[in-house]
Amino acid sequence: MVGAYDDRDGKIWMDGELVEWRDAKVHILTHAMHYASSVFEGERCYDGKIFKSREHSARLLRSGELLDMPIPYTVDQIEAAKEAVLKANGWDNAYVRALAWRGAGEDMGVAAKRNPVRMAVAAWEWGSYYGDAKMKGAKLDIAKWRRPDPATIPCEAKAAGLYMICTMSKHAAEAKGCSDAMMYDYRGYVAEATGANIFFVKEGEVHTPKPDCFLNGLTRQTVIQMLKDMQIKVNERHIMPEELEGFEQCWLTGTAAEVTPVGSIGDYSFEVGELTKRVATEYERLVRA
Repeated sequence: MVGAYDDRDGKIWMDGELVEWRDAKVHILTHAMHYASSVFEGERCYDGKIFKSREHSARLLRSGELLDMPIPYTVDQIEAAKEAVLKANGWDNAYVRALAWRGAGEDMGVAAKRNPVRMAVAAWEWGSYYGDAKMKGAKLDIAKWRRPDPATIPCEAKAAGLYMICTMSKHAAEAKGCSDAMMYDYRGYVAEATGANIFFVKEGEVHTPKPDCFLNGLTRQTVIQMLKDMQIKVNERHIMPEELEGFEQCWLTGTAAEVTPVGSIGDYSFEVGELTKRVATEYERLVRA
């Protein structure tokens, strides 16, 4: 599928029914456009099956609750909507985006209790998020923006508003010829990339930041369990910036990123080593099992 995302053939599920792609629209006074009252999920369908689909649907509902925005659908109904979209478009391998938001209604201010919570599910065919980085290793910038204190944001929600600094950081990285940016957290610890969690390897052990102020990704959780099954020690902890120099390998995880090797972060270089390759291979096998 090619072309702008608002001008394509196909079907999108919206508020309980399938509509033509170009007709999936919202009003300019939609609350989410003004106050970021929106949550979403990114999922991948492999050979006709969405990986961890129900977990994604449950997290969407949880994100809505965290934003005081109860979503008027059950997990089963969200599952049915996703399946309907894939079937209507004839896709067995696709990226799936489920989205819920506060729409236009009687309120047009910060408070919006009287506005309806709406939902849509779209999907499209999407290749590797980082292009050829899966072979060579992605090049990462170091972002100037930091993941906020969890006392200031609902960090366990996959909320659209929390990605503002991610977009800014990724734009700055791309302007430098990088694929993405690594972010520190509000304390100065290594946190994550703009849309993916991060892992490091040193002397046969894996180290990954403790997700106490950013989203504990489903792919991250999957990879940690894979490593434990491989009898590889995983250290979930706070990682200081100066430790980057001593790590040998690095990779990113996420639904879009899958498992993507990292070749460099700023001035620090990493090899696309055997463990990174093994994890990427095992993940690919798992999602297609």
